[in-house]
Amino acid sequence: MSNVPPPPTNLRGAVDLSSLVNRPPAGEAPAGESPAGALTLPSLFFEGTDANFNDFIDLSMRVPVVVDLGTERSDQWKQFTAVLDRVVAGFGGRLVLVKVDVDANAQLAQAFQAQSVPAVAALVAGRPVQLFVGALPESQISDVFEQLLQLAAQNGVTDTVTVEGGAAPDADAAAEPAPEPPLPPLHAEAYDAIERGDYDGAIRAYRTAIAQDPRDTLAVAGLAQVSLLARLSGHTADELRSAGAQAPDDVDAQLGVADLDISGGHIDDAFDRLLTLFPKLDANGKETVRTRILDYFEIVGVDDPRVGKARARLASLLY
Repeated sequence: MSNVPPPPTNLRGAVDLSSLVNRPPAGEAPAGESPAGALTLPSLFFEGTDANFNDFIDLSMRVPVVVDLGTERSDQWKQFTAVLDRVVAGFGGRLVLVKVDVDANAQLAQAFQAQSVPAVAALVAGRPVQLFVGALPESQISDVFEQLLQLAAQNGVTDTVTVEGGAAPDADAAAEPAPEPPLPPLHAEAYDAIERGDYDGAIRAYRTAIAQDPRDTLAVAGLAQVSLLARLSGHTADELRSAGAQAPDDVDAQLGVADLDISGGHIDDAFDRLLTLFPKLDANGKETVRTRILDYFEIVGVDDPRVGKARARLASLLY
């Protein structure tokens, strides 16, 4: 989940991948390349590993490479990757997608500072570009990728991929994954509401889904995510951080900064802020913070090791 992502031209915080790169000398093209402007590949979709990632850094000199970071332990990542597949396919070969399991590829997880997943980055002309954290709606992902293509054009990265044995792929031909089953009606209603920016409508839909089936874990996670979006809507980062700095013991002010940290992938910072504040609060304040932390567990993913650490720390404070 995420808020409005930073524009792709913002490289602040982008990591140095030089330790993963062994490029050929300038002007020496990898063997098997097509003529300038045309690039033939076996697919638009690849698995990235610590061992093969140099190939994709080289490839980013020709076509923007979208990097999908997640963990196979997360059902949310699998669903989100299917969305990315569709969006990338719709760009007709102007983008390729590399999927990276951060659990199995520690170097890449560190290089891209994958503090929270799913996360999406890119490579353009060999340089990393941070895009967004969390599962955005398709329309917002498309907008981010359009900006990515503009950045790529500014850097002379404008080739189009042709899949081996065929023409440049379109949305129908390139999407290799099997179609996802349709969303349950209330989940679809929530997604549509998020697309419109109607966070309250999405919250109502998810709450109804949970009322009908309290074991609907995807609805529980979705409710936590869209509630975070709703709380951050209309606020700026400067505003929230300034309020937090001015009122270090105020529950609402500190919750605002923690929300901001979660949305930006600074998971440990958010947990530490609230768990440090927790012992100072009265009973009502403690319950408010405890409830928010439980929401964060759903957003980050209950299998994430940072959630396990925070859960243990919270339990020690409660008992």
